[in-house]
Amino acid sequence: MSKEKKDKNKEEAAEEIKEETAEEIKEEVIEEKKEETAAPEEEDKDRKLSEANDKYLRLLAEYDNFRKRSRQEKENLYADIKADTLTKFLPVYDNLERALNTQTEDEAYKKGVEMIMAQFKETMHKLGAAAYGEAGETFDPNLHNAVMHCEDEEKGENEIVEVFQKGFKIGDKVVRFAMVKVAN
Repeated sequence: MSKEKKDKNKEEAAEEIKEETAEEIKEEVIEEKKEETAAPEEEDKDRKLSEANDKYLRLLAEYDNFRKRSRQEKENLYADIKADTLTKFLPVYDNLERALNTQTEDEAYKKGVEMIMAQFKETMHKLGAAAYGEAGETFDPNLHNAVMHCEDEEKGENEIVEVFQKGFKIGDKVVRFAMVKVAN
């Protein structure tokens, strides 16, 4: 081979080595940069993942609170509607009670009113309504409305002497206060 060819081959070989070395150096630099930027990118990814997880947990808690609040509102609405319905029927109860207390000679009439009152009381019981306010009970301002007061030595302190109108409650909720006369 001629010297020119050898020189040309050496140059080409050197050129290839330079290209390979340049490529290797370039790859090494790229890897170093990736490693340098990988740590902040990983931290950024971890931060974003943490934020997304936090948002998810907050949304889940908010949805759970919404479900509980909605269920409670439905229950309260149902109780309020029952109480409102019962309030509208209480005048009927009062009139049936007056009819039962009225003296009559017609036994069929009296028996019919008693049957209606029994059915009415059963329906109210199914709704969860309970009547209260009897003579002899102790006066409770949370349940009773005192419209009269009398002095009676035979009766105890704050004892109900007479009930003018029975009170009703559904569960712990008072629908109508009992109207009473209190002694001492």
